[in-house]
Amino acid sequence: MSGRLAAPPGSGTAAAGAETAAETQAEAAAEAEVRRRVARWERRLGDPYDPANPAGFRTVLAAEERRELPGAAEELLADGGFGAELVPVGLGGRLDRADVLARVIRPVFRRDLGLGIGHGLGSLFAASPVWAAGSAGQRARLAALLCGGGRAAVVHHALAHGNALLAGEVSAVPDGGGFRLGGRKEVVINAVRAEALVVYARTGRVPGPGSHSVLLLEPGGPAGRGLRGLARQATPGLRGCHFSGLEFDGCRVSAEALVGEPGDGVRLALRSFQLHRPLGAASVVAAVDPVLRAAARAAAGSGGRPGRRRHGPLLAGVLADLLVCDILSVVVLRALHLLPDRVQLAAAEVKYLVPEMLREDLEELATVLDATGSRGELDRAVWAKLMRDLPTAWLGHAGTAACQSVVIPQLPWLARTSWFRGDEPPDGLFRPGAPLPDLDLGALNAGGGPDFLAAALVCAAGRLREGAAGGAYAEVLGRLAAAFVEELGELRRSCAAVEPGDLGALASARMCALADRHALLGAAGAALGFWERNRDGGGFLADPAWLVLALLRLGRRLSLAALPEPPAGCTERVLAEVLRRLREARGYDLYGEPVAGGSRS
Repeated sequence: MSGRLAAPPGSGTAAAGAETAAETQAEAAAEAEVRRRVARWERRLGDPYDPANPAGFRTVLAAEERRELPGAAEELLADGGFGAELVPVGLGGRLDRADVLARVIRPVFRRDLGLGIGHGLGSLFAASPVWAAGSAGQRARLAALLCGGGRAAVVHHALAHGNALLAGEVSAVPDGGGFRLGGRKEVVINAVRAEALVVYARTGRVPGPGSHSVLLLEPGGPAGRGLRGLARQATPGLRGCHFSGLEFDGCRVSAEALVGEPGDGVRLALRSFQLHRPLGAASVVAAVDPVLRAAARAAAGSGGRPGRRRHGPLLAGVLADLLVCDILSVVVLRALHLLPDRVQLAAAEVKYLVPEMLREDLEELATVLDATGSRGELDRAVWAKLMRDLPTAWLGHAGTAACQSVVIPQLPWLARTSWFRGDEPPDGLFRPGAPLPDLDLGALNAGGGPDFLAAALVCAAGRLREGAAGGAYAEVLGRLAAAFVEELGELRRSCAAVEPGDLGALASARMCALADRHALLGAAGAALGFWERNRDGGGFLADPAWLVLALLRLGRRLSLAALPEPPAGCTERVLAEVLRRLREARGYDLYGEPVAGGSRS
């Protein structure tokens, strides 16, 4: 991220000043190490526009035609130790911070969503319950497998609103000190390619939170008897990923296969989802980066600058959306460390809000790419692949419904107990350079908690109302923040009117719409909180122009009345940043790190 973070309050004494300087130096060293890790993967994966690059766009598209992932790119990741990024530091890997992991995986997702999921996050999604509750032996074996380039696959339990990826179920019956598994799942990513399977199996007859348990299986060992791979399944997106089914027919495993305690399955799934969901959102930000880059390059053409009225506002608006989506993702990932008892709500909302916002942006960017003629053939193919992959990657309607089923029941309670009452979240939530305790998935609370993003919105709006910051943009920022707070008040009245236990009201389309509005308000709170904590650091992110544009776009999505016009030059300042990052080959996210091939004409 450009610029240095502001010094914390209370640093007036010499001792405090020395301590602050030491902390700043330590943060700078840690940030430099993260940048080296990211740059290493960017270099290793190479220029995505190079037709000879095994991880380049042309290679990825050709592999998709064969319904494969680019094999040489998978080898690059495996040989380079990418699996260690998914393994906690205490088990021999490099995973200590969730927000750092999101940065490290971005070079993969910039090139191919399928490669990022099929060779990366798919294994992490399987391993998460083991990291959270597995025995020392289970953790050590799985860590060694992933660090050595192996894969793990997850066999989810069936979910309401599910599609083929979530349908089907596996049961586990106690048998001679172990378990006997039965049932089948038709669609599991990497089902027959993985060396370890993490299975959510039904162990209880009565539906409820204790109905499922988690089992860790090694298909190549004794557990493989009675386990049969089913035919590969075609999917509309992620065509290169290997989706197939598994049938369990008398498959026996020992009691040592149990992860955690009997009946822990649902609780472990809810904990794991809190990591998976914001990571998924952060990966979408990375995947959209090359499309915005291609559109900026096409719009600028030989003159180096897009027309002010034709494409400039569109490009500036998409960058503003990418920044606010990235901020929301990063804030939620940092909350896993700092607020582990209250992150479930925000994790669910970021999971479905970010892909939907950026899908709309991709549709806008298509109008620019369509105007490039034959010159933009590769860019349009990359765009089309991403549009196919997004719904499959994050489960489309099923993913949204699953997330809303977490959010909606909490809204009436939050309306009565949290909104306009909650304490402001800690500053470290909004300072990406600030240190964090190591990630502890076992500490995550599967229940709800106070709404920290709503609290951030209300507190930031109060300071803006008092004219605390903003310079020439102070008035418009104050008006925008006040409009979001007024909308939160309307939301509180609507949600508080829902009677406790009124299942009909909770299942209504109106509550789904209210959940959507709440997610957008949370994004506004995250953006305001971030800008306030980083406005003294210098660089583009200290400029309120991007924040004004981002808030205006969120306000339009909420259909807020009487939104102010952006100040003179606001859009042009953000557009200038789009073009600067294009020229300098820097990413369109919070960090603006160098990207291979990013300035290619």
